Amino acid sequence: MNENLYTDEQASAAEIKSAAKVEACETPEVNQRVWQTSVAAIMILGAFLRLYDLNLVPLHHDEGVNGIFLIRLVSEGFYQYDPQNYHGPTLYYFAALIPWISKLLFGRSFVETYGLTTFSIRFVTAAFGVMTIWLMLALRRRIGTIAALAGAALLAISPGAVYLSRYFIHETLLVFFMLSVVVATLNFYESVRPSYLLLAAASAALAFATKETAIVSAGVLLIALASTLVLAGLRKTHEGESEAGNGFGRLATLQERVRSTTARLGGPSSIAILSIAALSLFLTIEILFYSSFFSNYPKGLYDALKTFEFWARTGTREHTHPWATYFVWMFKEEAPVMLLGSAGIVLALWRGSNRFAVFAALWALGTFAAYSLIPYKTPWLMLNFLVPLAIMGGYAFEEIYKQARARKQPLAALAIAVVAYGLLSYQTLALNFVNYDDETYVYVYAHTPRDFLRMVAEIDRLAERAGTGKQTGITVISPEYWPLPWYLRHYAFVRYPKGTTVTDDPVIIGSGNQQAPLLGLLGGRYVQIRSGLNAAGTYPLRPRVELVLFVRRDLAVQAP
Repeated sequence: MNENLYTDEQASAAEIKSAAKVEACETPEVNQRVWQTSVAAIMILGAFLRLYDLNLVPLHHDEGVNGIFLIRLVSEGFYQYDPQNYHGPTLYYFAALIPWISKLLFGRSFVETYGLTTFSIRFVTAAFGVMTIWLMLALRRRIGTIAALAGAALLAISPGAVYLSRYFIHETLLVFFMLSVVVATLNFYESVRPSYLLLAAASAALAFATKETAIVSAGVLLIALASTLVLAGLRKTHEGESEAGNGFGRLATLQERVRSTTARLGGPSSIAILSIAALSLFLTIEILFYSSFFSNYPKGLYDALKTFEFWARTGTREHTHPWATYFVWMFKEEAPVMLLGSAGIVLALWRGSNRFAVFAALWALGTFAAYSLIPYKTPWLMLNFLVPLAIMGGYAFEEIYKQARARKQPLAALAIAVVAYGLLSYQTLALNFVNYDDETYVYVYAHTPRDFLRMVAEIDRLAERAGTGKQTGITVISPEYWPLPWYLRHYAFVRYPKGTTVTDDPVIIGSGNQQAPLLGLLGGRYVQIRSGLNAAGTYPLRPRVELVLFVRRDLAVQAP
């Protein structure tokens, strides 16, 4: 790697561009055709794993909630941010683009039939997952050709990255926007183009408008950047300036760097203008999304700040796990990424020569540590440090490749690649397409079992054969029912009353705990449709939560 790109703060913008070009030319590992072919293969594989059969896995209850928010936004144009219960608004607005465009092109009926499906809502997160792989490849000049390809491949077939990209939740968008901040900032530093700074500001704003935990990632990035600069300064002092002895050498070097950076950016006035423009763009995006494009102004802006109060309480009371939980989870589900990433972190910090590699190592360590220290732990939060770990894993693999080639032992690097990527591929296929509802897997966290869809299919069958179709009345008295509202979204008469309410609706759905009371309350007017999955005849909603299905006797008779 050409060190001038990372260490010479006094170079002009033209010199930095030249250095970047030289570095790109001095990566002889693969030629351009091989690079392009490899990029295409990684992107196609990543897209296939994320987009294939998106309807396969039943919606998680969080996905069901998000889906209903989206339906209301699309059908009624209504959305208001709720800081107490839900994350930021970007997920819904980006997902709404598909039905909104479909409505313009094909009309409302098309949207109701095709625009709000399980595939269409998950397509949004899957697309952001694919774009995250593309951003990894954009780091080629910073970490090397082999490193970029290897890191992107790790992310493309990571079991968790694939699984969560197929989830209609906020995490995949958040991680994409945070990586966008890093890539755009690097490009701005290299080219001094204002457009890159504005892109970084927009990405940061979208990250904060996606999920409140963006503040954790942002804090880690800033600390990693500051630490990288300090380490780089100490390294330069140690190598060439330690003879000053009294510290004046370090002070002079710092002053030179400040003057050099100020000059590169066009002077104090230019820096002030750029800063104001970036801050203005950041605030504009935040205001637009949190105010629901001024339909919830100014309450939405107050709520955007209030969310940190609620999140601070949630982070210490719900989903709490020991501090070492992520070590256990990562080793169980992402061992190749964790081991290669750890090797890359050690290598980058030990060498200290590649400033971006040092930054990425501190980013990975900092994010892992921050989320480990917070008592609140869920599998989807791992995606935040999975990305920098994949970058460092690629960095480590490039060193393995170079050492194997220098010693004329290419089979050693090939063997490591086969084991690492082979294991990840097996785990990805097993998790995402076979055992996607098996709670022994870390990423299957309080997920809806596939047998839940049997109840949905049974309701559809009864309604169709009875001739009432989507006009069939349904009462859901179970206190826990998500993601059922998503699957019943086409039924015109669905009620969710509190308590065990006497009703004449043809279909009644209760919880497993309500089974005995319902049998006594409904008498001979209703028939329980038993699942055949267990002795109680219940349907699973999620682990240890069951549902019971009762159908009015006349409907059951009409639909034998």
